[in-house]
Amino acid sequence: MRDELQELCAANANSERVAELEQILASIHVVDPPDGPSNSVTFGAMVTVKDEKGRTETYTVVGVDELDLEPDVVSWISPTGKALLAADMGNWITLEDGRKAKIVKIEFKTGSE
Repeated sequence: MRDELQELCAANANSERVAELEQILASIHVVDPPDGPSNSVTFGAMVTVKDEKGRTETYTVVGVDELDLEPDVVSWISPTGKALLAADMGNWITLEDGRKAKIVKIEFKTGSE
């Protein structure tokens, strides 16, 4: 978002998007990931689940403004995002397609990634 704002400002763009980005960036509070491994899913976590047939999928829980429409990124307000945020390691959740899946791994990106 910062890069997009810089590009728009460099191009002297006077648009609603500039105002929107400035408002979003002014409200952001960056937090550090937990120091050690966590047993609970939190915002920003990369969560690997395994369904009843043994298929695994990994999701990253992000904010609405961070969605890139990639299949492995879910908004915290989506049904899957909400299910993940309410869960701990080993819990079973229901995915958007109705499949049940068990949380088998929770990871967090570090600031250097």
